[in-house]
Order: sequence, then structure tokens, then C-alpha cells
Amino acid sequence: MNNRFTAVAVACFGALLAFQAQAASDTLQKVKARGQLICGVNTAAPGFSSVDSKGQWSGLDVDICRAVAAATLGDASKVKFVPLNSPQRFSALQAGEIDILARNTTWTMNRDTTTGALFTAVSYYDGQGFMVPKRLKVTKASQLNGATICVQSGTSSEKSLADYFTTNNMKFRTVVFDTTEATQAAFFSGRCQAYTTDMSDLAGARTNSANPADYEILPDVISKEPLAPAVRRGDEEWFSIVRWSIFAMLNAEELGLTKANVDEKLKTDMRPDVQRLLGASEDMGKMLGLDKQWSYRIVKQVGNYGESFEANLGPNSKVGLPRGNNNLWTKGGLLYAPPIR
Repeated sequence: MNNRFTAVAVACFGALLAFQAQAASDTLQKVKARGQLICGVNTAAPGFSSVDSKGQWSGLDVDICRAVAAATLGDASKVKFVPLNSPQRFSALQAGEIDILARNTTWTMNRDTTTGALFTAVSYYDGQGFMVPKRLKVTKASQLNGATICVQSGTSSEKSLADYFTTNNMKFRTVVFDTTEATQAAFFSGRCQAYTTDMSDLAGARTNSANPADYEILPDVISKEPLAPAVRRGDEEWFSIVRWSIFAMLNAEELGLTKANVDEKLKTDMRPDVQRLLGASEDMGKMLGLDKQWSYRIVKQVGNYGESFEANLGPNSKVGLPRGNNNLWTKGGLLYAPPIR
């Protein structure tokens, strides 16, 4: 009797999971009906999200949004990018004004539990630092005692800055602004002796200055800043779609799949992991409420994670950052995606 009851319970539970996996999420339905993904991004963060004079967006966060559009709408270009400053970002997500928040946002306990946001997967491992004019002859953060520091409001940088100076028994004064542009402009105009934000942001900001060689990014990293796209709580299916779109980019890099070779690999690479990711064998898309080629389109239209990193943040880009911690786990980095199987 107990065994029969257990078998029935397992069967019912399995049927429920299958139903949930096949059912389209509310957000997915809205995105498909609209024919466009709405993505909240930074107003000006070279390497993550920035727009040129022709209105073309580029950056790692931009590519993640395009990957989700490729997976859900079949076309990576069907994205509307909405620039948001730090105080706006979570309220815009909660209000349903955007479908994804991909704004180089740090995943913290407070944000994970009080903002109505659900972080999907770490897309970039960062840390907070300082940039100073070279003329000040400052070479390390401990020399900033008593300094005036530019920082953007509504960011985790504010609290990490206070924590660092308190821990080291140092004094400081902040000059605070609501937007990235205003904060950077104040620093480059000489209103502050230092500018603090994530190290990647500092590298991007320096490219916006009139004379990048006049500024030094100090080597000190004072915090952990795992950056991750976020979605609204309460829609687990949409959460899974965004998370696995990021994982697809990481798995594609690990398997050696690129925009250039994906069609050839589809025909010639018989590794089971490759065949599953490209939709040539098992139908993995149905688990997300998507079609069989959802991840193939990500690779074909957007590329793997490494391609996006090199184009937007890597040593040969304007930002000029090494992979470092953002290398794959197989190459000594921290990026590790669960397998698609």
C-alpha cells in the first residue's frame, strides 16, 4: 500500500513539474505579445552598456539582453534598452517597466531580500576601487585619509566606501550624485580628489576622460562586487530563462562554440553536450517553455561569453581589462555554468 501510494505521488509530482516547465511564464507571454524585450541598463558604463552617436548599444550587459531576446523572440535585435540611474533601477523592475535589470548591479543580501528582485547568475566578478589624478602622487588607498571622494548615490559603493574608511580609522568626505555621468564629470573637473566605484567602471570611466593618461586606478580592491542581472520575484519560469541564457553563453565558450563556427559544429561535432546545447539531439528548450533551438540562436546571433568579454571589456577593447577572475573555471577563473543536460 505504501509503495503504491509513493508511486502515485511521484507520478503526480512529475506531471506537475512537466506542466510547470511547459507553461509559458507571465513575463514570457508579455514579451512575446509585445514582440520586444525591455531591458534596464546603465546610462553610461563602457564595457557593460553604452550607446554611440547612432543610437547603437554595446556592452556585456547589452549582449546578455540580446541573448535573452534571441532565445525567446528568435531575434537578438528585438530589445528596447532603457537607461536607468541607480535610484531608479529597482523601482523600475518592481513596477514592470522593464523585463530584465542588466545594469552591472552588485548582488547583495539586502538587494536579494528587500527589493523584489531575484538575481539570476553572476555575469562578472568585480571589486570596488579608487581612481585618482596622477598629479596627486597617490599610489595606494591608505593615502586617501581626509580625501574628498566622488561616489554615485544608490549604489553599494557608498556603503563599501564607509566600511573601508571606518575599518582603517580614516576620515573622508563624499560628493554624491544621482547619475554616472554627473559623478564622472565632477571627478574629471577636479571637484573630488578620488572617484570610487567598481574597478571595471573605473576603467570604463577613464576612457571617457579628455586625457586618460592623467589618471591612475589604484591597485587596492576594497570589496566583493558580484554583478548579476535581475528579474522580478514571483515568475520562476522567466527567472530560469534569463539564468540559462547566461549559462548557455558560458557553456558555449567552454565547448569552443562561437558565432563563426556554430553552424559547422552543429553538423560535425557529435559530443553530446554540444548536440544538446545546439538543439540537435534532446529538446532542452521545452523545460523553459522555449523551442529546441533557443541556445543555438544565442551562440549564432550573440556569441559565447568570451566573445562578448573580449569585444567589450578585454585587453584589445577601449576598456582594456584582463579576464582575471572572469575566466572560465577551466582556465583558473570563477565562472562556472551548470551543464545543459
